[in-house]
This record gives sequence, C-alpha cells and structure tokens, in this order.
Amino acid sequence: MIRQLARSAVLVIATTLGAQAQDSGLVTLETRQESQGWEAVGRLDIRGKGFCTAALIRDRLILTAAHCLYDIDGTLIDPSRFSFQAGLRDGLAQTTRSVIRGIAHPDYTHSGEATNARAVAIDIAVLELDRPIRNTRMRPYRIAERPITGDQVGVVSYGRGREDAASLQQVCNVLGRQTGVIVMTCDVEYGSSGSPVFMMNDGETRIASVVSAMAHVNGQKVSLGTSLEGPLNALLSHFATLGPARPGGTQRLINADERNDTGAKFIRP
Repeated sequence: MIRQLARSAVLVIATTLGAQAQDSGLVTLETRQESQGWEAVGRLDIRGKGFCTAALIRDRLILTAAHCLYDIDGTLIDPSRFSFQAGLRDGLAQTTRSVIRGIAHPDYTHSGEATNARAVAIDIAVLELDRPIRNTRMRPYRIAERPITGDQVGVVSYGRGREDAASLQQVCNVLGRQTGVIVMTCDVEYGSSGSPVFMMNDGETRIASVVSAMAHVNGQKVSLGTSLEGPLNALLSHFATLGPARPGGTQRLINADERNDTGAKFIRP
C-alpha cells in the first residue's frame, strides 16, 4: 500500500529536479551476502489486505507508515492480522513475528481515501511484536538526523511485482522539504509504504525517513516521506506512557473528529 499524490502543484521543489546526482537503480537482495545489513527490514503482511514494509527499531518494535494500520473502510485493523517477516528473501523469512498492537502518531488522522500533506508528515506508526527479535544479524536500526535538500539517501523496500525479496536503491536524492514532508527521488511502488529511508552516520546505517506516498512533479516520479526527528519522538513518548498491550490492542490516540486541513489532497489506491 502506498498513497499517490493527486495535486503536485503544492510541491515547491519542482525547480530542483534537474540538480540532483544520478540515482542508482533497484537491486534485488537475492543472496545472504547482498542482504547483509538489511536483515532487520521485513515485509509487513496484513491478512485480507496486502502488505507494507517495516523495519526493526527496538527488539520488539517495528516502524512503518501509520496508514498501514487502517483497512479500506477506514477502520483500524486488528493486530492479529499483521505478521512481520524480517529478512524475507525468496519467499522465506529469517524471522517471523506476530503483532500484539499498533500505535499511530498521536496527531495522525486517517481520512479514508483522501488525506493531506500534514498527515503525510506524521504518517508513522510503531507495532509491538509478540516476542523480541534478538539476532546478531538483525539489530535494531538507530534514527538519523533529518535529511536536508541535496542529501543522498537509500531505501530498502518490498513492492508490487517484487513481493518475495527486498529491493535496495542505494542512492537516491532529497529534493526538498515542505510542511514536514521530505521529497525524494527514491523508486517506490505499491507495497512500499513504511519502507525505511537510510543515511550513513559515522559509518553506521540509520533510518532518516519512512516512505508514505508517491507523486509526480513535472512528469518525474518522486516519493514522499516523513521527517522523523520530531514525529518519532512524539510517537515513542506516547508509547512509553502506555501499559501492557490489551487484546485488540491497535490504538488510536486521537479523537475521531480531529482533522488536519491544508488543502493539499492525496489519494490512496
């Protein structure tokens, strides 16, 4: 699942499209050697709906897009329908975990088939696993500082037509930021929602953003992500205040009548 931008005029970075360095192509991570360092990225299967992509950030927490927690009719998905397949390759996961609850950003409002730029800027969620993942090859990723215009990033994702193995795009470019939305040249597809966007910090691979949507600007396909710096801190702070997971533990931490209106409309396929 991934959102698609309906109105690209809101994006003011269109004039920078010719300035970025050359992107690298997608590479399928088919072997253990190619997958080394990316084992903590996995396919987040949603029974009866499809899949997203997620990444391990603590031994029992995975990070993905908030809209992955919602069904087609806008209702929250029961956590029992989620399954995290870490390091999935050739249809076989290195580790599989069930989910006991999912928590979206406290200010995120899911508005069915349409949302706005402000929602994309906080389109993140954490899902708590039924058991920790403690594996020397699957260490949780740390969080990077937010990328700025001109930075090079990479993305690991699953997607339509490449469901059985993750794909790595080692180099794509940050075109700009607007209203907390990071605009990138990363190649994403349906199923790539929640994919971790990586940067290198002192030789360590860290997550700098999460893929929320795709768009077209001046005819060029771009991807949209969340700036994690503030939103993830807010989300994890809310998570820290919660007690043990309850049955049916997917939680909405906002009121149903809250809305974020900016005028920039997005649509979900």
